[in-house]
Parts: sequence; C-alpha cells; structure tokens
Amino acid sequence: MTGRKKREDYSHQPRRDRMDAERVSDPYRARGKWPEPTTCPECGAIFHHGHWQWGTAPEGAEQHLCPACHRIHDRVPAGQLTLSGEFFAEHREEILHLVRHAESKAKAEHPLERIMDIKEAADHTVVTFTDSHLVHGVGEALRHAYHGEMKSQYTDEGDLLRVTWSR
Repeated sequence: MTGRKKREDYSHQPRRDRMDAERVSDPYRARGKWPEPTTCPECGAIFHHGHWQWGTAPEGAEQHLCPACHRIHDRVPAGQLTLSGEFFAEHREEILHLVRHAESKAKAEHPLERIMDIKEAADHTVVTFTDSHLVHGVGEALRHAYHGEMKSQYTDEGDLLRVTWSR
C-alpha cells in the first residue's frame, strides 16, 4: 500500500464549532414564517426579512404578538438569573445596573431578548428573561466583571435555563 488511507479508514467526526441543538422545541418560536410585514401591537417590533427587528411597520401590516411579548403576557420565562451572596448584597444596585445595561444592549439589536421581571428578596434577587441566550450572556458578563461563581442548568423539562451567580 502507498501510505494512503482507504476511504473506510476515515470515521466521521462531529463538528465542534456549532452550538448544540436546542434541548427542546420552544412553543414560543413560530412553526413557520410570519406573514411579512407583521408588527407586534405591544412593543412595536416588526417581522421583516425573516426576523423580528425594530423599525417602522408599513401601512396595512398584520398584527401579532411577537414571541417575547407572548412570553411576557403568559408569564413564561425562557431564562432565570438568581443573584446572591455578600458581595451582591453590598453592590446590589451596581450589579442590577450591569444586568439592565446588558439587556438594553442586546434588546437594541434583538427585540426578542428582554428582561421580564426583577423580584427582590432579602437574601437574593431573581431576574427573568424572554430568551435563554440573554440570561446566559448576562451571567457571563457578571462573571467577567465581578468574578464570583456562575452555574447554568436547564430544568428537567428543558424549557427554562436557570443561571445562578453569587459572590
């Protein structure tokens, strides 16, 4: 043999440069395409060129709740961030400012990425989000800015990403 491998010697290796497929199908994602143009009567986002974006809807656009407003209306978050610890208690306002700033940057480009609610308790704060990518990104921003410990875990049903950050 000339040193060349036969075709059957090569085994298929999975690509490592892509995100894992979503764990479950998201009931708040459209099964098909929205009619174009469509506008959300709650937030004013428009579905145009295949995705939700900010802009001005043309005259006669269809009206449908966007997936983020639908989640907010149903009170079904895609992500939950729990903040706790002594450092958090001492720097609560500064840390919540970072959380809100990260959300406003993301929302400016992606209308479906929003904070749903912020609930304060004596020893922790829970922030809910309309998008699991946003909650993970905010957790990473906190870890980068303030260090601390961050954990991410999907619920058993796989429909909610829970991120905890503490320091």
